[in-house]
Amino acid sequence: MYSDEKKHELGKKVASLLLDAEAVKINADEAFSWSSGWKSPIYCDNRITLSFPDTRIYIKEALSSMINTYYPKVEAIAGVATAGIPQGALVADKLGLPFIYVRSSPKGHGMENLIEGKISPGQKVVVLEDLVSTGGSSLKAATALQSEGFEVLGMASIFTYGFPIADDNFRKAGIDLIYLSNYDHILGEALGRDYINTSQMERLQSWRLSPETWK
Repeated sequence: MYSDEKKHELGKKVASLLLDAEAVKINADEAFSWSSGWKSPIYCDNRITLSFPDTRIYIKEALSSMINTYYPKVEAIAGVATAGIPQGALVADKLGLPFIYVRSSPKGHGMENLIEGKISPGQKVVVLEDLVSTGGSSLKAATALQSEGFEVLGMASIFTYGFPIADDNFRKAGIDLIYLSNYDHILGEALGRDYINTSQMERLQSWRLSPETWK
């Protein structure tokens, strides 16, 4: 398992890469609107990292190494549509494993599949996400895989906001989450680069405690 020091250094490195690629945007004074209706001072779109070869390779190799360490018995990688699909395919290729992906809802024609790829009941899978907020869509995908007979070893993501509600949701579902970087790493790197000041840092930290009511 990774030491706390290794986790911290990895988190800082990935946070730096996300900021360099402008995959993370921070505005402590003017909120972004999420599809959930939440108002947020931060917006993260890790799909942008796919356009930067060096960053894409680093993230692929970091995720692959972490999955090998924490889930050495993994037999397949399952991406969560849509952003988890390219990341999952890259990791599966690096690890030499089968790849499948889970749709947000069944396809409306043909076989009406919810899971795309070879379904092998009993197969041990790790679910791959680009980021985790509340964990709702991620855990929905994990439940879909379990209902088809897969054994979900855990979930891996590039980034997590670290919301208390997400921690509760994963704990209740009995599914572990590993990740490369988190909200604290992003804020630390942003402060170090003078992207934000200490006053803005306080507002950004308060948002994470109660994002559904933050204004």
